[in-house]
Amino acid sequence: MLTGDRPTGPLHIGHYVGSLRRRVELQNAGTFDRIFIFEADAQALTDNVDNPDKVRQNVIEVALDYLSVGLDPDKSTLFIQSQIPELCELSFYFMNMVTVSRLQRNPTVKTEIQMRGFSGESIPVGFFTYPISQAADITLFKATTVPVGEDQEPMLEQCREIVRRFNNIYGPTLVEPDILLPDNAACLRLPGTDGKAKMSKSLGNCIYLKDSADEVEKKVKSMFTDPDHLRINDPGKVEGNTVFTYLDAFCRPEHFPRYLPDYPNLDELKAHYRRGGLGDMKVKKFLAAVLQETLEPIRIRRAELEKDIPAVIEILRRGTEVAREAGAQTMSEVRRAMRIDYFEDQTFTAEQAAKFQQ
Repeated sequence: MLTGDRPTGPLHIGHYVGSLRRRVELQNAGTFDRIFIFEADAQALTDNVDNPDKVRQNVIEVALDYLSVGLDPDKSTLFIQSQIPELCELSFYFMNMVTVSRLQRNPTVKTEIQMRGFSGESIPVGFFTYPISQAADITLFKATTVPVGEDQEPMLEQCREIVRRFNNIYGPTLVEPDILLPDNAACLRLPGTDGKAKMSKSLGNCIYLKDSADEVEKKVKSMFTDPDHLRINDPGKVEGNTVFTYLDAFCRPEHFPRYLPDYPNLDELKAHYRRGGLGDMKVKKFLAAVLQETLEPIRIRRAELEKDIPAVIEILRRGTEVAREAGAQTMSEVRRAMRIDYFEDQTFTAEQAAKFQQ
């Protein structure tokens, strides 16, 4: 299994329900022989080229988030993308297998370009070729499974296309990955607190895993709900209501007796809101309590980890060494398949010498 995140800021609860929580579950279940989780700092630099310090600092922020949610370096290999030069080499070879028009058709690339305000000739080449870089990330470690949000599905399909073309040309060498989506529909793409389609660091509509209890409370109180639910007695809409979407993602049956005993379950709470007579603030208070219960253990673990940052860096260093070793093995196989393993192939010298002596 392999997955990762761009270290452009601390991780938020959208990352948590979309992927992080599932990673920890799979790690602890022993589902996979090997798990690789990486920080895509090289990819982050494609649209932060003039702000390397931002990426540098957030490498530590993301590592703290990884460890605080329960990722265990004894069970999962945590590493930094830029420290694996084989990724650059494999990306370069993959570039010969993808056309510009195919990249332009990738829906995820189109969306990301629009979000960042790029247009025409202003698009950085590195950013534009993100699907190729991601394909290298996945295939270098022969990942069979990639747990991500649904917005990454076009990227996985493009990766599979590259693998099929490579194997067709050079022989069976690389592995086609499968996507693993969240099993809760609300977790597929958690909206921002402002109701916009996606929680995003760049849009400033996030609840971060590192947020204090007061910050979480404040952000929940300001969350977007049903704009037509002006008075308590007005019927309200649950669909598209950010507060209820978050409850779908985080709420469990045991939360009701603890924080809202007036209701037996979430369905009854939704029914009351729909028919009117239930205020937004009461629902927000319940959501805040649910989120605090989820985030408090993460905050406590993070506070402990922050006391020994050198130990966190050492975890990344050791993980990167393990990843480098695995990547080097795959690249040896790739070079052999592509017939560019000149100095590793013991027959190359003899073959060439014999050819020129004829």
